[in-house]
Amino acid sequence: MAKWLIALLLAGCTWHACATEALPAVADPVLEARVMRIASELRCLVCQNQTIADSHAGLAIDLRNQVREMLQRGQSEKEITDYMTARYGDFVLYRPPLKPSTWLLWMGPAVMVLGGLLTLAWVLIRRSRLPAEAFDPDSDEPTHEAPKT
Repeated sequence: MAKWLIALLLAGCTWHACATEALPAVADPVLEARVMRIASELRCLVCQNQTIADSHAGLAIDLRNQVREMLQRGQSEKEITDYMTARYGDFVLYRPPLKPSTWLLWMGPAVMVLGGLLTLAWVLIRRSRLPAEAFDPDSDEPTHEAPKT
């Protein structure tokens, strides 16, 4: 038992030493900044609520590496986003463009809120026109009687 405890302690110490080592410096910080700027505009196709800059999914890592390679080949940011859009559709863009196929995506929340407000106004107007007899009367009497002894 003591041998296992010592082995676990030593393994924990070596793991801690490895975990606290600094990551290697990036070879080209300007390139990495461009990669992260583009990656922050592309949606992770696995997570769907994160950009590929934030995601740790395998596909997101592959897409970041692909963006890095395309930048190293001299392609512009527009060429890269156009390539990704052609390959994966507008869904890959974290902020899809406003065009007829995405109108519902952009206008949907506003239409839903407006519809809810109009429905609420309609219900309130109808209720205000009803006579007082249509509603339950207020009662001063308690609803439950106390037991008699």
